Amino acid sequence: MTTSGASAPALRYGQAAGRWVLLATVLGSGLTFIDATVVNIALPDIGESLRAGTAALQWTVNGYTLSLAALILLGGSLGDRFGRKRIFLLGVAWFAVASLLCAVAPTVGMLVAARLLQGVGGALLTPGALAILEASFHPDDRAKAIGAWSGLAGVAGALGPFLGGWLVEIASWRLIFLINVPVALLVCAVAVRHIPETRDPGAVGGLDATGAVLGALGLAGLTYGFTAWPELGPASAVVLGSLGLGVAGMAGFVVVEWRSAHPMLPLGIFRSRAFSATNVVTFVVYAALGGVFFLVVLNLQVVSGFPPLDAGLALLPVTVLMLLLSARAGALAQRIGPRIPMTAGPVVCAGALVLLARIGAGASYLRDVLPPVVLLGLGLSLTVAPLTATALGSVDDRHAGIASGVNNAVARAAGLLAVAVLPLAAGLGTGSLTDPVALAPAYRTAMLICAGLLLAGAVIAVIGVPAALRGREPEPETSPVRVHCAVAGTPLHPHSDAERD
Repeated sequence: MTTSGASAPALRYGQAAGRWVLLATVLGSGLTFIDATVVNIALPDIGESLRAGTAALQWTVNGYTLSLAALILLGGSLGDRFGRKRIFLLGVAWFAVASLLCAVAPTVGMLVAARLLQGVGGALLTPGALAILEASFHPDDRAKAIGAWSGLAGVAGALGPFLGGWLVEIASWRLIFLINVPVALLVCAVAVRHIPETRDPGAVGGLDATGAVLGALGLAGLTYGFTAWPELGPASAVVLGSLGLGVAGMAGFVVVEWRSAHPMLPLGIFRSRAFSATNVVTFVVYAALGGVFFLVVLNLQVVSGFPPLDAGLALLPVTVLMLLLSARAGALAQRIGPRIPMTAGPVVCAGALVLLARIGAGASYLRDVLPPVVLLGLGLSLTVAPLTATALGSVDDRHAGIASGVNNAVARAAGLLAVAVLPLAAGLGTGSLTDPVALAPAYRTAMLICAGLLLAGAVIAVIGVPAALRGREPEPETSPVRVHCAVAGTPLHPHSDAERD
């Protein structure tokens, strides 16, 4: 179905049609979330198998995140223009092929290249998943569906270290990529049959290729510069040139988006105070989480001596708690407003990271690891669903693809820069990520830095996130825009972004 043809249903959360759509979007997003975390647990084995140093291991993580963060806005624009279901399916298929290339990579250089390709597939499918939910579900069930998506897809990300540890122990790190292929085939089969097609009728004009290139160059320059800094030093021409390119690329991106007739990122969307504040919170919170999921599983193996499977299992309570609580947190935020959960959640997570910073040599799981991991799971359950729902709910429904793309791009860019900057900021220097003597003090410092970021996110939420998003009045039934959006199951409301602060 398309918005220009047969009527697409306003799906209900408790009905079979809605559950099929939720299944496809959760599994599709889960692929990208798993591959954002599953590699972390396998880094020691990848380093040994492919003889990769610290910088190469960082790029094994960052190559994927770089292309995902740089192109996710373009993915949202493509979905709005050519159909969210169509671009979602393209992304899933692309991701499966790139995963196969990762699994057979003979060198670390080829692995990083394949990871870059994986990120392209993720950039196509991730914003489409959220936009499909926003455009397809009945307004009364939208927050609950997004909450369930946040929890279930987030569970996939939290399962990554456990799954990676198990596969590394029983076979090889290569299996962590091979398992994506059958899951992708299942997603395509469900999506083709059950997801209605939706698009933005106002998406016209040429694609913003210049903006996409400048954004990618900006992120790549910053990431490469910070990654090379420990080895080459801050005075290195390579480091200074890369950072300069990164800053110039990001500045050029903003200028191009401001002047473009058809920008990839319409800057007017940031007139919504709620949307802007939510994305600032997203950046600092996900920067902290990027550091946590990158370093905790490494620290458990390298410093505390946990086997890969045990290190992965250590984070399982986060998975269980998000599965049980995220949908409820989304519904709670819809009733009481997003400010309270978006403030309390990061504070709880910050407390968890202070406790996680104490994990060192000879750590006991029950005494030292389990309490902060449970606390982290509670904080994330309270934070993620309201944050996501607010990012989408604070702009017009017709901008669903752009809004989800922006929020995802911000989250991915934050994690990307965290992996590049945290080892440097924590004082790791040229020390190896697999050397316990070098990693232990840097890990403690990094966890405290991440806790500070989370507290900053809570403060920003108190100041910038509204206590409640204002209700939206429907347009008259005779409005052509209203007719189109009703067909899509997403009534368009007359208030501008700025009016919904």
